[in-house]
Amino acid sequence: MGAMISTTQQSDLILQTKRLTVRPFSLGDADFILELLNEKAFIENIGDKQVRSLDDARRYLRDGPIASYHRYGVGLWRVGLQAGGASIGMVGLIKREQLVDVDLGYALLAEYCGKGYALEVTSAVMTYVRERLGYRRVVAVVNKDNEPSVKLLKKLGFEYERMVQLNEEDEEAQLFVSVPESVV
Repeated sequence: MGAMISTTQQSDLILQTKRLTVRPFSLGDADFILELLNEKAFIENIGDKQVRSLDDARRYLRDGPIASYHRYGVGLWRVGLQAGGASIGMVGLIKREQLVDVDLGYALLAEYCGKGYALEVTSAVMTYVRERLGYRRVVAVVNKDNEPSVKLLKKLGFEYERMVQLNEEDEEAQLFVSVPESVV
């Protein structure tokens, strides 16, 4: 089932799928961010953001996703379950100085992995960013050892392009690209 796309204000629901909702983060999501950013898989596959307290989590939200909404009109958004409303992850577009294109990012709490949520929400977000925001080319940067994310990106139609190193202290990562067939 496709995504139902919202036409509400930026502070409200961005989109919903059969099982999930996507909305911008607020400072009230600090508890959830503290939990997500300290999960083993997040640290191993995305990086240690040094978020160890609620103040750190609020700073991460303010200086990261919330600042990105104002600067670029996009950023990482909160993913929640429609049934019950629990926060389960994040998804969205990251604009990195080192890359020309916007970068699809996503992460779920471990207990929600393997249930199809990542494919459901990333597929809906890709439809949203193409149909509503007008992005044609979207990239994704993936740790070379993160096979589940590579499989997900391939299901979404992304193809490997090259290795990239975003910062001097980071290891090289795989850069995948998705361009709609009609644009190629």
